[in-house]
Amino acid sequence: MVKIRLTRTGEKKVPFYRIVVADSLTPRNGRVIDEIGFYDPNTDPGTVKVDAEKAKKWIANGAQPTTVVKKLFKQAGI
Repeated sequence: MVKIRLTRTGEKKVPFYRIVVADSLTPRNGRVIDEIGFYDPNTDPGTVKVDAEKAKKWIANGAQPTTVVKKLFKQAGI
């Protein structure tokens, strides 16, 4: 199953997340299929940037977003 989820980057205590499409069995920071955006919780309010066309394409192809990514999509207006 393909999932749309977050991978963590950034330094210690300064997280930065990428919104990626990956197989559900790969590790959190493992191999990804496609990168469709990012989330920066360090700003107030948190910054979310998502390529809406790619996100809609992957959801139409059967990719399942995680609960956190669903909230971020809703915040971004997708």
